[in-house]
Amino acid sequence: MNVPSGIYHPGNSLIHRLDAFTKMLCLIILLAGIILSNTVAQYAVLFVLLFVLILISGQSFRVVLGAIRKMLWFFIIILLMNICFYSTDNFWFKWWIFTPSSEGLMQGLNVVLRVIFLLILSNIITMTTPPIDMTKALEQMLYPLKLIGIPISQVAMIISVAVQFISTLSKETQSIKLAQTSRGAKFDSRKINEKAGAVIPLVVPVFIASFKHADELSLAMEARGYRINKKRKIKAPKLRAIDFAALAVCILSCLINLTLLK
Repeated sequence: MNVPSGIYHPGNSLIHRLDAFTKMLCLIILLAGIILSNTVAQYAVLFVLLFVLILISGQSFRVVLGAIRKMLWFFIIILLMNICFYSTDNFWFKWWIFTPSSEGLMQGLNVVLRVIFLLILSNIITMTTPPIDMTKALEQMLYPLKLIGIPISQVAMIISVAVQFISTLSKETQSIKLAQTSRGAKFDSRKINEKAGAVIPLVVPVFIASFKHADELSLAMEARGYRINKKRKIKAPKLRAIDFAALAVCILSCLINLTLLK
C-alpha cells in the first residue's frame, strides 16, 4: 500500500497523544537546534533524536522519508551551487565563474542536512496531528498577533490548508504525470531538452487542478457554515504531564546541541 507522506495517519502512539500546541512548540525548539547545528556531533544528536521520534510515532520510515526521495535533485543542485559558488580564497581551482572549494562543500552539506532534518520533523508532526487540531494550535500560538489587529483565525486556516494541500497536489501531479507519460511525454529521458519539454505540459494541468480543489474546498466550507468574520473563542491549551515531558526532552536536546558547538 502506497501511503503518501505529509498527511495525518490515525494512531495511538506517544506522539499522537501529545497536545497539538505542544507539538508546535517542540517543532520550533527543534528547528532552532537544527539551524544552530554545523558539526558532525550535532548532526549525530539530531539523527538519533529523529530516528527515535519516527520509531515512537509508529510511522513507516519509507513513508516519512518519502518527501526526501522526491526532492533528491533539488538537494543535488543546492549542494553543487554551494560547492561551485561559495565565496572563499581557498578554492581547489578557478574556471570562469566557478570556484569549487572544501568550504563550499561543507556549507552545501550543512544546508542540505538542515532541510532534510526539517522535512523529516515536519512530516512527523503532520502525520501524527489531525488538521483541525493543528489549526487550533496555530491559532493559540498566533494569539498575541490578534492584539494588533491581525486575523489569526484566517491565517491559521490558510497555513493549515496549505500544508494539507501539499500531499493532495503531489498525488494529483503523479496522476497527471502518468497520463502525460502514456501520451508520449519523456520524463525519464536523459536529454535535458526532452525533460523540459515533458515538464511544460505538466505545469498547466497542475495549476488548473489546484484552483479546482481550492474552489471545491471553499464551497464545502461555506456549505458547512464557515464564516470569515465570525468571532471564535480561542481556548488556552491544557497541557498534561506527558506534554511537559516532551517539551523538556526537546529543550534538553537543544541544550546538548549548544554544548557541542565549536
